[in-house]
Amino acid sequence: MSQKILILGVNGFIGNSLAWNILTTKDWEIFGMDMATNKLTHCLGHERFHFFEGDITINREWIEYHLKKCDVVIPLVAIATPALYVSDPIRVFELDFEANMEIVRKCVKYKKRLVFPSTSEIYGMSMDKEFDEYTTNFVLGPIPKQRWIYACIKQLLDRVIYAYGVKDNLDYTLFRPFNFIGPKLDDINEPKEGSSRVVTQFIHNIINGLPIKLVDGGEQKRSFTFIDDGVDCLVRIIENKDKAASRRIFNIGNPYMNYSIKEVAQMILDLLKEYEEYRDVAGKIQLINVDSREYYGEAYQDIAHRVPSIKEAEKHLGWKPTTDLRTALKLTLDYHLRNKNYELNKMQTR
Repeated sequence: MSQKILILGVNGFIGNSLAWNILTTKDWEIFGMDMATNKLTHCLGHERFHFFEGDITINREWIEYHLKKCDVVIPLVAIATPALYVSDPIRVFELDFEANMEIVRKCVKYKKRLVFPSTSEIYGMSMDKEFDEYTTNFVLGPIPKQRWIYACIKQLLDRVIYAYGVKDNLDYTLFRPFNFIGPKLDDINEPKEGSSRVVTQFIHNIINGLPIKLVDGGEQKRSFTFIDDGVDCLVRIIENKDKAASRRIFNIGNPYMNYSIKEVAQMILDLLKEYEEYRDVAGKIQLINVDSREYYGEAYQDIAHRVPSIKEAEKHLGWKPTTDLRTALKLTLDYHLRNKNYELNKMQTR
């Protein structure tokens, strides 16, 4: 069945990838808002893609008008960088909570289906071997560790959305991405240390002959998820066949790609040696250990591991990730270093 989808933050990493997947595999119509279009060149001009350059904190009338005429609302706008959790937590609260809360309430008012991004950060420092959407307790640090404001914001939004489902029959799905990586994650030419995602920062440092900084030795482990796998799960959520995704929470991650940050750095170094023009510089890169307090500030606190249970997605959506870490990193490097038209290649292989 054809649907109208409203994607706020459509130029972001998840947003642009999701939009392109929909345009090339479905007959759905997309209405998207963002403050830039640099990741949307493949979508702009498509007859089923309608873009508006705007800010969710300012262009409230545009959002309300299009929210009323769309079937599914996907608000992807948020500050999700640890450096800003520490340095500007009020800004994070105002955008991530207050601005998004307005959109949630409009979905309740107009009885619209809401597909909302939670976060893997919500599980905090839980010691569970795998994080389960319905049984894992959230373990967050003390108030002065401002790093946790993002996780607290997302937790409260999850609880409010769930409550609206109980009280007002809001049709929602909460999804929790686990370390999505892939082409267009960040700009490797203009990374912001402490703000850019780790893969982007490592690639930039290596190709520019800079040392790789491993926060607290890079012993922390993360489960990395290739963007195409994550978007495949999201599309299944939006389809919501037989209402399989309604009023449910899903981890979207790859428990089979659980690596330490140090191991990821070494894998990127090894892969870059396969590119002739970067072989020599990659062989000279140093790995340097830095203290997390020095790198992020005193208000930072880290998590030792973050592994998702994906039983809910397997059971209700029939979804499983299929891409290994080496392949995910190689496709990311090819995109940035070979200027390969990743979107066109994906379309031609379908």
